[in-house]
Amino acid sequence: MIRGTLAGGGEEPVIAVIGAGFAGIGAAVRLRRAGFRRVTLLERAEGPGGTWWHNTYEGAEVDTPSMLYSYSWMPWNWTRTHVRQAELRDYLAAVLDAFDLRDRCRFGVTVDRVEWDAGAREYSLRSGRDEIMRARYVVSAVGLLSDPRMPDLPGLNTFEGPVFHSSQWRHDVDLSGKRVAVVGSGSTATQLVPALRDKAKQVTMFSREPNWIVPKRARPYTDKERRALDSRVAQRIVRASTIYRRDKAQFGGALWRSGSPQNTAAENAARGYLEASLGERPDLLEALTPRYPYGGKRPVISDDFYTAVLADNVQLVPHAVREVTEHGLVDATGVEREFDVLIMATGFKADFLSTLQVTGRDGQEIHRHWNGDERAFLGVMVPGFPNFFIMYGPNTNGGTIVTNLELQASFLTAAVKRAERGGAGEVEVRGWAAEAYDRAVQRMLQGTAFQYGNNYYRSGSGRISTQWPDGVLLYALLTKLLRGPFLRVTPGTRGRAGAGGAEGRERAASEVSS
Repeated sequence: MIRGTLAGGGEEPVIAVIGAGFAGIGAAVRLRRAGFRRVTLLERAEGPGGTWWHNTYEGAEVDTPSMLYSYSWMPWNWTRTHVRQAELRDYLAAVLDAFDLRDRCRFGVTVDRVEWDAGAREYSLRSGRDEIMRARYVVSAVGLLSDPRMPDLPGLNTFEGPVFHSSQWRHDVDLSGKRVAVVGSGSTATQLVPALRDKAKQVTMFSREPNWIVPKRARPYTDKERRALDSRVAQRIVRASTIYRRDKAQFGGALWRSGSPQNTAAENAARGYLEASLGERPDLLEALTPRYPYGGKRPVISDDFYTAVLADNVQLVPHAVREVTEHGLVDATGVEREFDVLIMATGFKADFLSTLQVTGRDGQEIHRHWNGDERAFLGVMVPGFPNFFIMYGPNTNGGTIVTNLELQASFLTAAVKRAERGGAGEVEVRGWAAEAYDRAVQRMLQGTAFQYGNNYYRSGSGRISTQWPDGVLLYALLTKLLRGPFLRVTPGTRGRAGAGGAEGRERAASEVSS
């Protein structure tokens, strides 16, 4: 066990980061670069990657251009405009090695409880009844959409063939010549159907509600392009210009406001793509035309889904699944179809910290504190939970995710540095600041298409709790400006400490073992 009461004598704080995906690795690198060397990454999987370790389904690929789906401080010579799962996982492993973090990772460790010890001013991280370690600061990097959501379908356990979630892919199941059902119609399902079309005998997608789809325009980079992108300067130019174009469309939330020029243009483009692809099939055109504004659900980005549904061995069922039988599925209209394999592309629980129980000051558990209405200052800090930080927290979804994660990592690193300068006590967001911030974000979300769709964006109270309403530049500005008086530091008893030294600190009796 690593003991985290690190004070006096030049010792540095133990910082625990839960999760070794993009969020966790990014936070660990930022902390290490700031001088904090006692950072430990705890990951339930047997290797790094987070969602890109677990999601190994056929056709797994990012929707965001590869240049943006990587850290600004570690560009990569990608092989494709939109990187695939295996290459992305290798990239994250390379980041660990480049920043000497491999030996700071503990793989195969599941953290399910984080409990604040007010007397010691540190957290106990636990798995079941066992304490894994103690740490002065904890960063939750478990993600938002990482906990698979299996549908609660009557008879699901009676099906005689293989049944599995897309994120728990059964590589031991040969789909060749099989009748395969794909339940769901989101981003994963629209990647699966084209990938399985040439392998399975029959692919049937069950779609409760269609999505707006726009082309991805994914392709391999040419040799000439890859040579050009060997230049860090070239990559930064491409990255900056792409972010600028995105921010221009999202400024003021315009892209997500029904009736705005940006939203109307996006919906018209998606509708034009649909009609050009399926114009000769009025049945599919009708079934795949959404009845909600563009942005009411997460838009799907795909080059080959519409082509796939035109194939002779692909069938679209524009209905939800009602029940499962021993040999197949019954849709909402009562029609039963037989299958050999069922794949649940039903997404993930859109609940923050769904795999963690976090107890803060006065024994308050964070989910009870939220009471079904998740909120956090900048998506990162919650009043009453000192020294605890959330990556990819409430109202930070959307936009340029990896860039947002970098901004969150910089914000929490600055907060930790401030706490250490104040004597390594406690740092948390002030209650009034968190309330004011949340009210401002909710005002920005008013009138957006997020409110009108059957989506995962809402909390238990019905408010939009997942989405960020603007672009990355505004979020970057806020993470820089909203520090200072918005955070409260309660000094400890150990004098003044910096990230890398012990000047002015009082020696404490606590010991450290690792």
